[in-house]
Amino acid sequence: MSKAGALDLATGLGGKIDKTDVLSAVDKYEKYHVSFGGEEEARKSNYTDMVNKYYDLVTSFYEYGWGESFHFAHRWQGESLRESIKRHEHFLALQLGLKPGQKVLDVGCGIGGPLREIARFSSASVTGLNNNEYQIARGKVLNRVAGVDQTCNFMKADFMKMPFPENNFDAVYAIEATCHAPDAVGCYKEIYRVLKPGQYFAAYEWCMTGSFDPNNEEHQRIKAEIELGDGLPDIRSTTQCLEALKKAGFEVIWDKDLAASSPIPWYLPLDKSHFSLTGFRLTAIGRFLTKSMVVALEYAGLAPKGSQRVQSFLSKAAEALVEGGKKEIFTPMYFFLARKPLDGQ
Repeated sequence: MSKAGALDLATGLGGKIDKTDVLSAVDKYEKYHVSFGGEEEARKSNYTDMVNKYYDLVTSFYEYGWGESFHFAHRWQGESLRESIKRHEHFLALQLGLKPGQKVLDVGCGIGGPLREIARFSSASVTGLNNNEYQIARGKVLNRVAGVDQTCNFMKADFMKMPFPENNFDAVYAIEATCHAPDAVGCYKEIYRVLKPGQYFAAYEWCMTGSFDPNNEEHQRIKAEIELGDGLPDIRSTTQCLEALKKAGFEVIWDKDLAASSPIPWYLPLDKSHFSLTGFRLTAIGRFLTKSMVVALEYAGLAPKGSQRVQSFLSKAAEALVEGGKKEIFTPMYFFLARKPLDGQ
């Protein structure tokens, strides 16, 4: 887990956005979303700007509260959050059958927490694809610290238009990342294009489950708050993801919502009724202290204006994620393993 402290949080707020422009960026980001009068089509057509603003604004909060791997995990009884996150990543590597020396692509890699863990676990060479300059800069520093900078690298690019030749990678994976794509079919087609024939693509997707009712106002509110707090143009259903894979040309080996079989609920670290010393910053008390600290940092001029609003929409999203999880209308771990046919057709 990351050792990021208060100073790291303060200096990282806003990412590559000029500190004097953070408040304006927050305004523009919020206006993309339903709660502020935004529309889905605008989010999809401007997804690059929306997602980049989002990750510039929130990355330091993520690292401060969650660590280097920005994702949830299936979790056994007696297993710590950190252990479950690592096992979640190892599971992906095992499903892909990764071997030493293989060329692997991490689509939407964040600051590279899973990339480093999977590289060390499998001895594969992993390239992290990310369109956010701040996250890549942070990831390169962490790669050097971890000693994997010779075998792992980053590429700044849009995963809807990858700068790689066809049939280039031995395996591709995505962890809670391609949910940011404005078009699942287009995104999966790009992954299909760069993957070698006969090889595998595995992912954990954020999805609305079959229990989601689009005519239920409470369900729609929860969905909209998750979209706002997590930089999403829309949240697709598990069925839509599965169909998109097939339309892109993939042969689906197996798929399952892993949240349904997790002995410890995936959302437990965010549940305000839950207390944990190891995950203290995520608890109700920890989040209250973080909020108070951000208020103080912003007041003192150590954090840019707008930081409190970022903390606020992240906190609201956390509550919506817990609601979505408890009602079983949302999952952050719809898993699938898909194969590109040998003939590439």
